[in-house]
Amino acid sequence: MMAPSRVRLAEVAKLAQVSEITVSRVVRGAANVSADTVRKVEEALEKTGYVRNRLAGSFAGRTSNQIAVILPSLSNIVFPDVLHGLEERLETAGYHPILGVSNYDAAREERLIASLLEWQPAGIVIATADPSPKARKLLSRATCPVVEIMEIDTNPVDMAVGLSQVQAGKSMAYYLLGRGYESFGYIGHDLIRDRRAAARRDGFRAALQEAGLDFETSLQDAAPSSVALGRTLTARMLGIGTPRLIYYSNDDMAIGGQFEALANGLSIPDTLALAGFNGLDLGQAAPIPLTTVQSRRNEIGATAAKQILARLADQDTARIVDIGFKLIPGAST
Repeated sequence: MMAPSRVRLAEVAKLAQVSEITVSRVVRGAANVSADTVRKVEEALEKTGYVRNRLAGSFAGRTSNQIAVILPSLSNIVFPDVLHGLEERLETAGYHPILGVSNYDAAREERLIASLLEWQPAGIVIATADPSPKARKLLSRATCPVVEIMEIDTNPVDMAVGLSQVQAGKSMAYYLLGRGYESFGYIGHDLIRDRRAAARRDGFRAALQEAGLDFETSLQDAAPSSVALGRTLTARMLGIGTPRLIYYSNDDMAIGGQFEALANGLSIPDTLALAGFNGLDLGQAAPIPLTTVQSRRNEIGATAAKQILARLADQDTARIVDIGFKLIPGAST
């Protein structure tokens, strides 16, 4: 992918119908500029996608050694693993990540992208399953390599590294159907914000429907994933009716489900079977190890760094890198 041309001050000035000097003063936050002029210039900046350069002035001409990294969460224990793989590979090449956390908030993500771009990073790594139109526009105007991680089913602005979340869901369903399960429930966290979890659920459900089945019961909550939420929703589902197997949005939710099932004296997997996603150590160290799909998180981070470093060295790079996943059968099914 060729780097897009940078929007020039003259383009902004022409659109705002002011001089380039006036645009420069607004960009620098200078005083004595009328509110109406500031408004017109800011609107022109927004429309053109102009990126302020925080490294201008005394740092002019210097090449940034920073890689902007935008993650949706750090409370989700998946992303520290990704960050570790990314950081380890970058630092050996003399680059350093600068981190922003969006909390699965699209508007916050847009602000983070805009803010980090002002520091002229050497590259951008972003974990977003479905960037907003504004976020895509900002990323497409970046003059550095951009890698979207965790998901490869979408159309990346530049490059993508990860796995097919839909196929991960389908693979789990095919495995469980092959073991003879026919009664399924689903428990998930905030699927509106976490589109990757929603994609896995959709893939799992599509595989069930191919077999003429569907979820008998499905419960979701707007809260982030956690062991506590998994236990709470499992208690609620058991009060409605017990499916033969519950598929959870991820492993920490499934661990909560295991706690609730054991507290109620249910035999796992004889009475109730459980399956999750991510292949977390927590799930494998549980009293009854989880059946899960392992996402290669450290490798995703390291490969994203490798893609950026290759692009910076003017080497050819693949647009999409499928890291794949591994299904781990456990005692919970």
